[in-house]
Amino acid sequence: MKMFENIPKELTNVVVTGKSGAGKQPRIDVLVSEFQLEQLSTGNIFRTYLGKFNEFGYDDDLGIFWDEEEDSFVSDDEISKILETTDPDIILGMKAKYFVDRGLFVPDYITNELFKGFFSQRNFRGQVLDGYPRTLSQAKFLLELLEENKSDIDFILWVENEDNMIIERTINRRICPECGKVYHLIYAPPNDGKCKVCDTEVIQRSDDTEEKIRSRLKEFSEKVIPAMEFMEEQGVSIAKVPGHLEEFTPENVRKSVLGAINEIYK
Repeated sequence: MKMFENIPKELTNVVVTGKSGAGKQPRIDVLVSEFQLEQLSTGNIFRTYLGKFNEFGYDDDLGIFWDEEEDSFVSDDEISKILETTDPDIILGMKAKYFVDRGLFVPDYITNELFKGFFSQRNFRGQVLDGYPRTLSQAKFLLELLEENKSDIDFILWVENEDNMIIERTINRRICPECGKVYHLIYAPPNDGKCKVCDTEVIQRSDDTEEKIRSRLKEFSEKVIPAMEFMEEQGVSIAKVPGHLEEFTPENVRKSVLGAINEIYK
């Protein structure tokens, strides 16, 4: 570890950002293994809360929880009475499901609540934040939350990649619906269309089309970049790493990540 001697042995929290398909996961894996951090993904957060509400078994129309005149949910007390539960996870799950079922963008204030609930269970420490923050509002909320709980973000790891490479990489991406292992038809193909781990037929995600990829790239430029720039203005350092390596090996990825981190601690 001598060549990376500037890096602290322990980190509090790290934000990992980059365009969708830039290659964040291999870099997150390095942070998790090198610093004993845990990956906190907004995708997993949403699935957890939605799962809890689905298990709760409420089948009636969720529209009764929405006040059209106020353009917001009714009070949590009223929601509790209707659902006959005071479990905050069930209430949050219902709010997320309301938007997801209607194909609507989940507003920041709901995403922030879901994130806070998950982050608090981990004492606001030891996390690689994956997919959060994605907007300026979320970035402001995160920094306030950390200050309130005497925690911090050590740095942002920004995985850079060109749009054309991301598009080529993403449309060739396949995922195992059973175990979640990710493959690439060219660089890391499955076994005759089946997962090497559990032998399940791999699939292409419904949002891995060129049209949807370009939409996500546009969203990153318009929403995520201003959020990251705001955090940098507030004193959070940014370490940038290439998402594309001429020779993609676990060791080269590791050296790339640790080298970028080492630079910001010089």
